Amino acid sequence: MNKPVAVAVIVVLVVVAAGSGYWMGQHKIASLPGAGQPQGGGGPMAAGNGPAAPMAVTVEAQKVVLESLPQTLTAVGSLRSDESITVRPEAAGRISAIGFKEGQRVGKGETLLKLDPAVNDAEVQQARANLTLAKSKFDRAVDLAKSNFISGQARDEAENNLKVAQAAAALAEAKRAKMEIKAPFSGIIGLRSVSVGDYVKEGTDIVNLESIDPLKVDFRVPEVYLTQVRIGQPLSITLDAFPGKSYEGRVMAVNPLVDAAGRAVVIRAQIRNADTSLRPGMFARVRLVTGGVQQAVVVPEQALVPQGEDQFVFKVVDGKAQRSRVDVGQRRDGKAEILDGIAADDVVVTAGQLKLRDGVAVHVVESGAAPTTAAAGGPGKTAPAKDGATAPKS
Repeated sequence: MNKPVAVAVIVVLVVVAAGSGYWMGQHKIASLPGAGQPQGGGGPMAAGNGPAAPMAVTVEAQKVVLESLPQTLTAVGSLRSDESITVRPEAAGRISAIGFKEGQRVGKGETLLKLDPAVNDAEVQQARANLTLAKSKFDRAVDLAKSNFISGQARDEAENNLKVAQAAAALAEAKRAKMEIKAPFSGIIGLRSVSVGDYVKEGTDIVNLESIDPLKVDFRVPEVYLTQVRIGQPLSITLDAFPGKSYEGRVMAVNPLVDAAGRAVVIRAQIRNADTSLRPGMFARVRLVTGGVQQAVVVPEQALVPQGEDQFVFKVVDGKAQRSRVDVGQRRDGKAEILDGIAADDVVVTAGQLKLRDGVAVHVVESGAAPTTAAAGGPGKTAPAKDGATAPKS
């Protein structure tokens, strides 16, 4: 027998052997009791039981509670000085003295800056000399007029010259007074941009002066809340620069003009700053109390499921998830006030909402707990045997 024929014979024998093995296996399976019948709990269809029940979705849930909440509005704003100016000279001159230290507190009326008064002093002396001469001429004119040695017109001219000299003297003294700049109010001085010997013109920026106790807080609220805002209402502010601290204040003024661009109204409040730790320009979060304390339905913010412009929560009713639309009021400290949609004692899902849809069976666990398994002996489950192996439970 040549080699190709031998190879063909071997291939045929292998195929015949494989077919015989398959036939014998099938025959053995068919001979087993219950072969071809569906087994209970072993497939999606149980004999005589119909479709198997869907598995419950494990979620975390929490009971809705009532809490006492003050009615508030939240906004963001900025701190402003109670009074703020930039010191500028009214007359040109050379700086002869600086009377403050940068960043220090100054009192009202303290001298901040002096300009060289030499020219002004000379003008004052000249004006006073002219005033003295004018007064002497006027006194002589009065005596002569009484004796009728001069006309009434000459006396009037002498009186007018006296008044002109008086005005010139007052003007010279006023100009000299402008050579000394004083603080118009108490506050903290800023950083100067000039030095002794600098020549400054009228209106040159010298230094800023800020009164920061108390401070003002400017913030905006939508125009729909305008009727809820009144002068004297209490508020509190928090700042990123001082985490964990809040500062109390009160509304002092409401701008009568509503911003047409943002449809908002600007409100100004005042807060104390005795230790001067707060500074103008800081970013502030404002909570304005608009009403008294009242009982409110409150849920954790993580229970809210946004969809478009609406907010929903999933309630647990008879072991199933029930989606409910809610109206949300104020939010604070990780909690949300619910105005409508749920009531006290309802149970709402706080974690696992993404796996839910309306009507799905749910299995509730406490927040942070691991999902529980079915008790030993449950249908279709296994329980540990004494020797450590698992045995099916009937």
